[in-house]
Order: sequence, then C-alpha cells, then structure tokens
Amino acid sequence: MRKVTAGLFYSIDGVAEAPDQFQFDAFDDELGMLLGSVMERVDTVLMGRVGYEEWAGYWPTAEQDEGFARFINTVPKFVASRTLKGPLSWQNATLIEGDIDSFVRGLKQQEGGEIAVMAGMSLVRHLFLAGLLDELTLIVHPVIAGNGGRHLFEADGPTTRLELKSSERTSKGNMVLTYGLRAG
Repeated sequence: MRKVTAGLFYSIDGVAEAPDQFQFDAFDDELGMLLGSVMERVDTVLMGRVGYEEWAGYWPTAEQDEGFARFINTVPKFVASRTLKGPLSWQNATLIEGDIDSFVRGLKQQEGGEIAVMAGMSLVRHLFLAGLLDELTLIVHPVIAGNGGRHLFEADGPTTRLELKSSERTSKGNMVLTYGLRAG
C-alpha cells in the first residue's frame, strides 16, 4: 500500500501559512537535502484549491533548471476543490471528482511511490483527521511568526494522539518532526 505524507514549514507559535514570510533565514542545506529526498520518493501530489491556484500562477513559468520547478511541473497532481471546474490548465493537473476520501483510498491501493500533500493546509488537516495521512512532518523554524497567520489545526478540533516517528535538528536550529497517528 502506498503512503500518503505531508510536510509543512511551521513557526514556533504554530503558524503554517505563508512560510516565505518567516523561513528565509532559517533554510539550510539539511532542509534542501530533505526536500530533495522527498522529490525522489514522491510520484503523485495532492493539492487543495487555494494552493493549486497560487502554485499554478508561479511554478509553470519558474526557472525550469531549478529542481523543485522541474519536479512540480511534471509530477501528476490531483486537486481537491468544490469550486474549480476542469480541465485544469497546469500540466499534469487533474481535478478530483467525487469524494476525496474514497479517491485517496483508491490512490493508496495503486502501484507507485509516495503520495505527498502539497499546497493545501485544509487538505492536510482533513486527511490527517480522517486517518488517511500516514505521516505528517512539521519543519519547525526557530522563529515566532507573530503575523496572525493560519494554524494547521484549529483550537476547537478533536484531541488526537500522535506518535513521534523521527526527529532531527538542522544546523540553523530547525526541528524536523515526523508524526503518525498513534495506534489504539
């Protein structure tokens, strides 16, 4: 069975929105290697509507010799949205028809590499709480964002027990924490 994963840049105060506003001086070589290893394992990407619209407006015209641009433009992308209409304009992007949970369960049963949720905080939250996200990696930067940005989980959400699967500290003080749902 294929694994569904997600990774988010995070501030100490729990902000996950607009990491480009707080991560710039904390990004280091170890994070670059981490992202490179993700691109090697992932052959399918799930996206939310907002993230899709933002990324589709930038990555198709980004410098293509950049590793991530080459990756994200060529990888198959499936977009969860209640408002977008297909066909989608970005190369290899397909609108998910029907129930997202059933679609993801079906993807997990197919042959292939890792499935990564990218550019979709609400989608990450939904899949995690639905038990469909196998691993959630939080890359915690040593910064207090303080900009009132969105948090991954809402204060009034359910109590959910997690298991720490791995942790790593990078040279610039970032913590890379990978969690899964705790069994039982």
